[in-house]
Amino acid sequence: MNEGCLAAGLRALPFPATLGSMKRIPWLAVLCVGLLIAPGCLAAKGPFSLAFNVRRFGATGDGQHLDSPAINRAIEAAAAAGGGTVFVPAGTYLCGSIHLTNNLDLYLGPGAVILGAPQSMKVYDQTEAWTPPAYQDGGHTYFHNSLIWGEGLTNVSITGPGMVNGGGLVRSDGLLDRMSGFTVWNRPDAQMKQYPPSRLGNKAIALKLCRNVLLRDITIYHGGHFAILVTGCDNLTVNNVTMDTDRDGIDIDCCHNTTVSDCRINSPHDDGLCIKSTYALGRPVLTENLTIVNCQVSGFREGTLLDGTMQPSRGGTGRIKFGTESTGGFRNVAIANCTFRDCLGLAIEEVDGGLLDNVTINNISMVNVRRCPIYITLGRRDRGPHVTTRSRGREILISNVTATGIERMSGIQITGMPGDPLDGIRLDNIRLVFEGGGTRRDAQRIPRELGNGYPEPTALGIMPAYGVFARHVRDLELANVHVSFLKPDLRPAMVCDDVDGLEVDNFKAQLAPGVAAARFESVTNAVIRNSPVLKGESISPPAGH
Repeated sequence: MNEGCLAAGLRALPFPATLGSMKRIPWLAVLCVGLLIAPGCLAAKGPFSLAFNVRRFGATGDGQHLDSPAINRAIEAAAAAGGGTVFVPAGTYLCGSIHLTNNLDLYLGPGAVILGAPQSMKVYDQTEAWTPPAYQDGGHTYFHNSLIWGEGLTNVSITGPGMVNGGGLVRSDGLLDRMSGFTVWNRPDAQMKQYPPSRLGNKAIALKLCRNVLLRDITIYHGGHFAILVTGCDNLTVNNVTMDTDRDGIDIDCCHNTTVSDCRINSPHDDGLCIKSTYALGRPVLTENLTIVNCQVSGFREGTLLDGTMQPSRGGTGRIKFGTESTGGFRNVAIANCTFRDCLGLAIEEVDGGLLDNVTINNISMVNVRRCPIYITLGRRDRGPHVTTRSRGREILISNVTATGIERMSGIQITGMPGDPLDGIRLDNIRLVFEGGGTRRDAQRIPRELGNGYPEPTALGIMPAYGVFARHVRDLELANVHVSFLKPDLRPAMVCDDVDGLEVDNFKAQLAPGVAAARFESVTNAVIRNSPVLKGESISPPAGH
């Protein structure tokens, strides 16, 4: 029996075959299991799963010959047997599209690398049919043109210590945008050009409308537009996955009952962990019942998380973000114990007529934050057909956050829309250290309303407050917030405009000489406690008084 047989046999054991446990397993029993679970087409007996070694189906693992046909043959054999484990042993497997099936574990063994083929080989599957216009970009619209994909599946997993290297995957989707009609979704008089299907491979792993999904222990490098895209999936678990990629790490779109834990996600030029609610399923669908714990996001140069050098990049997006696509909205989300490094801060954006409700975020640590550490916004972009509901946001609790190295542009932004305030926002135990450098001219700025603009902090420019800017909010609580700077900042620490029900307790702020601590305009029902910096003359009167 070769090593592939033994590895597959150990993988199928009904208990962990770690080195420690192997010392307690009689070797005769191990050999028997390996013989029962031959990695070709031998069926296992009794309670054991089937295991299929891709080498027995013609895969070479030399990085030169196209191995996706052999891997797909192994997957088809597993499907014909009712399911099982497809085992990929050490080696580099040059691949086009790999097709997942029901009741399947694609197991990447130690030293195994799935390598995305060059576009010139034209071995990625064609894009599926789509009726324009799309209200989400082409990357979110097409799934079959991916390195590994599955649609409408139940009980599917990709596990093991091996790697998915996107190789020839591309980061762009301009062609797919035009094909899907995304470029004309808000231009009803535009003429749609007809395009043939495309084999443009731009995603490492794409799953649509799947149930009971597990992604565990794998590493993804250079994942194209998305290292992982999951849309409309239910009961999804992502655990101990490392992503070091140029654009999005993982996008969780229109999914229910999802847990993401213990992941490391590096994405210098796009979002790291992105929660979305697009119109890709042809209707608004909430992303709800989502838990994210013990994850790290960063914006280092691609590849330098994996090699340990962690080199700074220009841009450094990274971050955890809700949106921008948000037609259905987000409900019942808990995020805890996460770190941000050399990237943008936390962003919560509801701008497409959906609902943002019941979000709890706790224990977040950030170092070298670009632009904005905490950004919560509503808008009226309204991507979707005939959007009649306004974006709503309520019941958001963010606590125990520290951030350092925050750039001058913006601190905390909490912004609803005129007539559509954010409702029930509480920030507790927040400590922020800014670079400083804001000017008196910055302090006089009145940021424009977001309206139908793209919902990023840069759209509104430099804020008139270095610490907290709140506008169009109802029931805003700020407790135990401490803001300071490294070099003088001539802006107030807080500006509130059109806030009904402001409660501030134990607010501390460093101030430059002669600068007021806060400016309140159209603030009603305010209660301020234990905050000497906000007493008396430190609060500027409303404009015009």
